[in-house]
Amino acid sequence: MKNLSHPFEPVYDKDSEILILGSFPSEKSREYGFYYGHPQNRFWKILVYLTKTEQIPISIDDKKHMLFKNKIALWDVIKSCSIISSSDSNITNVVPTDLFIILSHSNIKQIFANGDKAYKLYKKYCSEHISIEITKLPSTSPANATYSFERLVEKWSVIMPYILVNWHIMRGHF
Repeated sequence: MKNLSHPFEPVYDKDSEILILGSFPSEKSREYGFYYGHPQNRFWKILVYLTKTEQIPISIDDKKHMLFKNKIALWDVIKSCSIISSSDSNITNVVPTDLFIILSHSNIKQIFANGDKAYKLYKKYCSEHISIEITKLPSTSPANATYSFERLVEKWSVIMPYILVNWHIMRGHF
């Protein structure tokens, strides 16, 4: 069991409208140096599909650009914890992140949890202090083998109303 602090800064800007929260970065993500860095995690592939982005971003800067372009903020519920490997089921000694860092400097309208653990941690540590409700989405982790890519896209499509509004406005359709 290792005691770890979150290694990444939140990704957001003043225009961010959607906040996607994970639990805590996996070992592969920590090695890579950014969110959802495991090559088999389907997070980036799903966002590319839903945002109609031309290709999966490779570099961290390209990933940030895609998030900003679509007004998506990204962070995790856990600031520090004790964890074995990358397993959410082994997380203990949780210290939650201060989500007001993002919420007070952005335009977040909706929060989504990438997986059950992020959802439960938000409900336990954050929902009492934050008036924005959270929507639970199935985890994009490769450990969530019960969900095919197509099924994940179907479930994650609940973020589409937020993305489509931004997509049309940016292209002058409104």
